[in-house]
Amino acid sequence: MEHCLPRYFSILSLFLALLVLPVASVWAQGNGPGVRGARAAGLSNASVALAGEVWSMGNNVAGISEIQRPSVGFYAENRYFSSALNVGALTVALPLGRTAAPNASGVMPGAEGAAPAFSPAAPTYARNGVVAFEAQRFGGVLYNETRVGAGYGYRFGQISLGARVDVLQVSIEGLGSKRVALGTLGGQIEIVPRRLSFGASLYNISQTKLASYQDERVPTVLKAGLAYRPGSQVILLVETEKDVERDANFKVGLEYRPVPILAVRLGLASLTEQASAGIGVVAGAFQIDYAAAFQQALGFSQHLSVSRTLRSMKNEE
Repeated sequence: MEHCLPRYFSILSLFLALLVLPVASVWAQGNGPGVRGARAAGLSNASVALAGEVWSMGNNVAGISEIQRPSVGFYAENRYFSSALNVGALTVALPLGRTAAPNASGVMPGAEGAAPAFSPAAPTYARNGVVAFEAQRFGGVLYNETRVGAGYGYRFGQISLGARVDVLQVSIEGLGSKRVALGTLGGQIEIVPRRLSFGASLYNISQTKLASYQDERVPTVLKAGLAYRPGSQVILLVETEKDVERDANFKVGLEYRPVPILAVRLGLASLTEQASAGIGVVAGAFQIDYAAAFQQALGFSQHLSVSRTLRSMKNEE
């Protein structure tokens, strides 16, 4: 039976592709990077330029470098009211070492020559970077994907870099499973500090092979985008996502915070022809987000995420 397994994986992949053909790249999961957090979902996943939250581990690992306190988050997704398309993820992020604040000239330690910070109140970052761990599962009994990953992000000056390694297991009931390793790189830069930032991420840099039959590989996906903050209450996002074997998907998102503890979000995606909306609430140490997305051919998807800051980092400089 083992020699038949690659063929079955390819047949199943073809079935999934036909199932989601009306929307081309519906992240189904297709072994792709997927969505992390209901905030990103409410923005139609225009999230590669966002940073400083636990969900950056999946959206752009470079963004975890801006996490200042240990954080944990849980994410759940239901697609088109089908239990076979459920997604669940648990992520933990841990800053390393004491936080490093800008010096009197507004420059981060170790980044002499960098541009001054946007204001004297510029945020601090973990001196030795941030590590994060993630466990994720997609699918049901007949077909499922399980992912375990570890990532690291480091910020110096206005630049953040990150990398993560995943072990991905794809399983089919009665036929067994296939386990592969893959890597992801991410980067972000503040073009105009605290106003305009650029982010990019390359998922599956090694083009890892999933099965020998028809040379089936885990998707290799490049994302690049901008985040613009015209004020403290608004973030505008634009992003392009390109699977090497598919057309590009163009995404736009808008986040508005009428008050610091409340956020409302809207998003559109071109290739998937999907519209999304969401809301976020800050309740003490908790961040609670909900989003709903609509695709005309397939219907609604729902997303819920809850994250919590565990404690303040001590011995800050």
